[in-house]
Order: sequence, then C-alpha cells, then structure tokens
Amino acid sequence: MFGIDLGLTAGGLLTGLLVGLTGMGGAALMTPMLVLLFGVSPAAAVSADVVATAIMKPVGAWVHIRAKTVHWGLVLWLSVGSIPGVILGTVFFIHVLGSDEAGEIIRTWIGWVLIAAVAAMVIKTWVGRRAAGLRADHAPQGTRMPVKPVPTVVLGLIVGLLVGMTSVGSGSLVVTVLLLLYPLLRPSILVGTDLTQAVPMLVVGAIAHAGFGDFSIMIVISLLLGQIPGIWLGARMSSRYDGTALRYLLMVLLAATAVKLLGAPTLIAGMIGAVGLIVVGAIYVRERLHAQAEVSAAPADGGPERRSSVEVP
Repeated sequence: MFGIDLGLTAGGLLTGLLVGLTGMGGAALMTPMLVLLFGVSPAAAVSADVVATAIMKPVGAWVHIRAKTVHWGLVLWLSVGSIPGVILGTVFFIHVLGSDEAGEIIRTWIGWVLIAAVAAMVIKTWVGRRAAGLRADHAPQGTRMPVKPVPTVVLGLIVGLLVGMTSVGSGSLVVTVLLLLYPLLRPSILVGTDLTQAVPMLVVGAIAHAGFGDFSIMIVISLLLGQIPGIWLGARMSSRYDGTALRYLLMVLLAATAVKLLGAPTLIAGMIGAVGLIVVGAIYVRERLHAQAEVSAAPADGGPERRSSVEVP
C-alpha cells in the first residue's frame, strides 16, 4: 500500500523493540537484518539506516537536553572528529558503489565493524563495572568534567568514518570508549552525550547518503513506521525488565551474523552461535547466582546478617 513494505515495518518494529529493551545500537541490528533477511542490497541498507537513524536520534537526544544530562564539551570535540569522519566514510562508500563488487565489499565492511561492535559490547560489561567501582570511591563527575581533546577527536573521527561506510558504530563503540576515557562520568550524562553527539554526524551522513548513495525513501518510511512505536514500547517495557539476558543473546546473534556477512557457510555461523549461547548462558547463570548470594548475605535493617528470600530481578 503506497509502496510501504509491511515486512520491513515488522522488522523495524522488532529492532525498535529490542533497542528500547536493551539499549543496544539500532544500526548493528537493522543493517544486517535488511541485508540477510530482506535481501536489500548492502549499499541501500547502509543508506537507509543512516537516514532513518538521523531521524530517530534527535528524539532521544532532546529528552536528555531538556534533562540537562548532556556534556556539551564532549559533544563539541566528538563532532570535530565525527563530522569530517562521516563525510570521508561516505566518500569511500560512494566510490565503492561504482565498482563491480560493491555489494561484497560493503558486506565485508559491515561484517568487520559488527565484530568490533560485539567486542565493544563485551568490553563494556567489564569497563562499566570498573567505572561503577571508581564512582563509588570518587565523586561522580557531571557536565563540567574536563575534556581530553585529542583522544576524543580521534574517537569521533573513527566512529564517523565507520558510520559513513557501514551505518554501524555510532552507539556501540562510542559508549565503551567514553567509559574508558571518562570513567567518573555519570551514567545518565554518558547516555545523553552519546545520543546528542550522534545527531550532527548522522544528519551530515544522511544528507550525503540521500544525495549520493543507493537511497530508497520507501525503505526508510517502512522502517520508521515500525521503529518509532517499537522503541517507545521497548522503553516502556524496560522499566519492568532489565534486558540483561536479551543483551547477551543479541551479542551472540550479532557475532554469528558478522561471520555470515564475511562469507562463512551457514553451518559455521550456526556453530559459532551455538557455542556462544553456551558461553553466555554460563556467564549469565553465574552472575545471577552471584547476585543472589550478595542479596542473601546482606544484613537486614542494619541488624545481623540473615538469609533473604528476596528474588533478584
């Protein structure tokens, strides 16, 4: 109806729901789904996702701007790197479109960047715990925290380059590296800064991709019709579900997807997925048991320690 693909809308709804529930990067989910499940060409998938994300990001950023949980100095220095980075990445992307092997080259790019994104998600778990420990021992820092210009600009440049080439990386990589650079930054400001810094980069990238990339407006509209209610619903549900198990499952799925995009047979990708499920399942069970043990050992109302029947969510 009116050129809208209901299958893409359903896919947008699912990915939006997962993003709202887990906070994981939408491009890392959406671009591979477009390529592998819906048969969209890699070039069209990247362009569509850059444009759709550029429309979605300002909504989340505005919430944090109103709440004053944005470090504008970090946004400025990240943008100094990310805006020229996304232009350069888009130039590479457009140059490749003229080659006979454009689709295969872009698939390979997406595959390697997905592997980097999954690695960043895994590292983020450890880095996040380390940062939480540091914030417990030192005063958390807010929007006046001093900025380290050189590493921040380099981070922006690398992420902009990757987003221009593959649409992946604006969230999954930035948060992890910011945690390493600024471990005392308050979590709410970290999230708000990440969302806000992506807006100018994605707007510039979207203009470039819409003007020169392999762009389809109907793919973008079909995706947004599902993504917008999906993210809203997922965010509402996240208040009752922490999304930890789902994040682990998605990391395994993205790792198997990356291997598939890099040309591995379906059997190999499936075996990687199966092994990954076993590993993350063991990690998740161990963390649950550890959390329950901590709750059981906690003293009640300042009195002597006693076993608690409280269930850890």
